[in-house]
Amino acid sequence: MMGDRRVMQEALFYGFSLERHVPDNHLLRRIDRFVDLSELRAHLGPYYSETGRPSIDPELMMRMLIVGYCFGIRSERRLCDEVHLNLAYRWFCRLGLDGGVPDHSTFSKNRHGRFRESDLFRKLFETVVARCIKEKIVGGEAFGVDASMILADAYRRRGVAKVEDLDPTSSRAVAEYLSVLDDAAFGAATPKEPTSISPTDPAARYTAAADTPAVYAYSDNYLVDLKNAVIMDVEATTAVRQAEVGAAKTMLDRTAEQFDVTPSRLVADAGYGSGDMVSWLVDERGIEPHVKLMDKSERTDGTFSRSDFAFDPQANVYLCPGGKELRKYHRTFSRPRGKGLTKDGTLIYFARKHDCDACALKPKCCPNMPARKIARSIHEAARDKARAIAKTEAYVVSRRERKKVEMLFAHLKRILGLGKLRLRGPSGAKDEFLLAATAQNLRKLAKLIPFPAPAFTA
Repeated sequence: MMGDRRVMQEALFYGFSLERHVPDNHLLRRIDRFVDLSELRAHLGPYYSETGRPSIDPELMMRMLIVGYCFGIRSERRLCDEVHLNLAYRWFCRLGLDGGVPDHSTFSKNRHGRFRESDLFRKLFETVVARCIKEKIVGGEAFGVDASMILADAYRRRGVAKVEDLDPTSSRAVAEYLSVLDDAAFGAATPKEPTSISPTDPAARYTAAADTPAVYAYSDNYLVDLKNAVIMDVEATTAVRQAEVGAAKTMLDRTAEQFDVTPSRLVADAGYGSGDMVSWLVDERGIEPHVKLMDKSERTDGTFSRSDFAFDPQANVYLCPGGKELRKYHRTFSRPRGKGLTKDGTLIYFARKHDCDACALKPKCCPNMPARKIARSIHEAARDKARAIAKTEAYVVSRRERKKVEMLFAHLKRILGLGKLRLRGPSGAKDEFLLAATAQNLRKLAKLIPFPAPAFTA
């Protein structure tokens, strides 16, 4: 039998508690244990005036931004609406049932002002990393580094050819781009001029991945502890390989300085396998390079490759398969034949012509040259160490663990929705990357650290 709708008289008073209505397994309840904003007010104190009307509580704005990036709500207008309506969001932001939600314009005002001036998002990120270390989910032995392109908020078919075509007064993003032209992470990363410059976000690089149309993009660089895929550092750069390699050095140095954590091995793809980078890891930082080298020494035409020549470090000579020496130069009538170091940082070792002419192996060694020569990088000793590491079982494990870094970028784009930036300019990219990495680390803490068991009393 179909029942009737009962019209009840509304109660005059309700006993309602947000605390009871947020379930124990809710993501925000599990994250809340690790959000420490106790030092926020002291950090921001110098950036607020001592007079005037009281401002919106900065802790409220930070909690709202954490909610936004944890759940992929990056529009501040939409975020304000969601916090107003969602009980769990209200509980996390300490608003209660009747607390007022700030206007969306408040975020823009503070983000472009005191939040950036105080580097607040970097401070928040490092606080969460410190908590990860305290909870012992950071191993500190093996790090991985990689970068991923994130689309900029710029129309890909609209651009100018030269910097001089930009109007310095047109926007904040243009003014900021002109200020980072000498920055190694942006304008000074490569001497190659960009083919096109966006008038709305000129710091974004016009680039393309394989088999995709060219777009304006930034590089999001992650330094990741491979034990539990905790992001140890993050850096925003222009989307060129030189800037990404420079960011890897910056992040390793900053992590060592800030947290006193230096890995024993670094895992990376071939983009980080230049001689300069490998030498920096081995000789200056004492880090094992589990990196695929940029190596073009192997020949495919059937002739001897450089690996067929043995190097004698004591005599500083190469020995060919026929037993003859290749030196940096041979003296003939007291005149050096070679010129030593080339502009690209290699040393050229030459064989004697009369040795090659009399050698039976010449057709397999240098059939189209009078004598064989070998180019050796000034970083070859470090490269040899990387080659030796590549033959070990530890290297195989490292290649498998490197996928954890790639999975973080997949999570960033698919779950957190950061496939395209909403803010413009290098500072906008930096803000978004830091907040997203903070959200990923908080979610990692919530996943790995269970709630403490309740204490039972007799």
